[in-house]
Amino acid sequence: MERFLAIDNVCAWPNLTLLPNGEIVATIFNQPCHGSWQGDVDCWASSDGGRMWEYRGTPAPHDPETNRMNVAAGLAGNGDLIVIASGWSNRPTRKQVENGEPVKFSDAECLESWVCRSADEGRSWSHNKSFPPAPEEGMHVVIPFGDVLPRSEDAVYVSGYCGKLGAVGEDYNSCYFFKSQDDGQNWGRGSVISAGHNNETSPLHLGDGRWLAAARRISPGGTDLFRSEDDGETWQFHTALGLGMQHPAHLLRLADGRILVTYGNRCRQMWGIDARISKDDGNTWSPPVQLIELHHADLGYPSSVQTEDNKIVTAYYLGRSKEHHRYHMGVQIWEVAEFFG
Repeated sequence: MERFLAIDNVCAWPNLTLLPNGEIVATIFNQPCHGSWQGDVDCWASSDGGRMWEYRGTPAPHDPETNRMNVAAGLAGNGDLIVIASGWSNRPTRKQVENGEPVKFSDAECLESWVCRSADEGRSWSHNKSFPPAPEEGMHVVIPFGDVLPRSEDAVYVSGYCGKLGAVGEDYNSCYFFKSQDDGQNWGRGSVISAGHNNETSPLHLGDGRWLAAARRISPGGTDLFRSEDDGETWQFHTALGLGMQHPAHLLRLADGRILVTYGNRCRQMWGIDARISKDDGNTWSPPVQLIELHHADLGYPSSVQTEDNKIVTAYYLGRSKEHHRYHMGVQIWEVAEFFG
């Protein structure tokens, strides 16, 4: 097992993508805050299995007085890297915030998502600013989350969440599943995974049109697992995967066929990244293990890939550690046998 402080001075909320050439790309929010000021979505890349990272490109640079911070990322069927990014209006500069100037966020609006595409492993980007509008009338725009997943040469899938306009306590609490039939160029309005109870959702294709989706539960917190047997057209609740304050989650199919779920654990004095394994396509799960011990509650949003040598690379964000008092993206490189046998 190896641990690294991979990218310093960023809140990150990382999303990892394993490229066809073996490189790993981390798509991150590039500022050390939870979106309080202006910032961009950047890509960093590792060519040595997650140990060293270099800045590669900016798929979603922010417009003035906004930020770009909410992302889904992955591969198109043709191998292009796709990043879908939204953000927020009415954002000050970092200098304004640090100087203590009064800032009002009450009238901030969520920005429509951009579909950003790269054919050169994240170095240069094109932009399609027409991700689907709200999936239903009277809904907010969609916030993307999780992995962009190719289903075939032309079909690409992603999850996102939104909520009803003006519905107190229900803003951004419904999650949806979106499909593109032309390799990510155009997207349909989406099917409902969960209405009114969940938001940040990680999907996983099991094969033969079967899917899992691990969705962050709003109240009392935690992670819910949903299943679809009809290629994402309809979804059913399956089970809860963790306690309250254990969210959001990421799903990964391992080379041996098992499924790995990782999630942030913000329960007091249990802070860290936890993991569980399923041997039967998500029907049952092992007891949780603490994959990474952390010492601060501002943490989580893990994302994992498995490299050709069967090592698992798990990235996460942390507000501060005992040794390092800045936001950063951390990485742990590990093997299944170290925790699950």
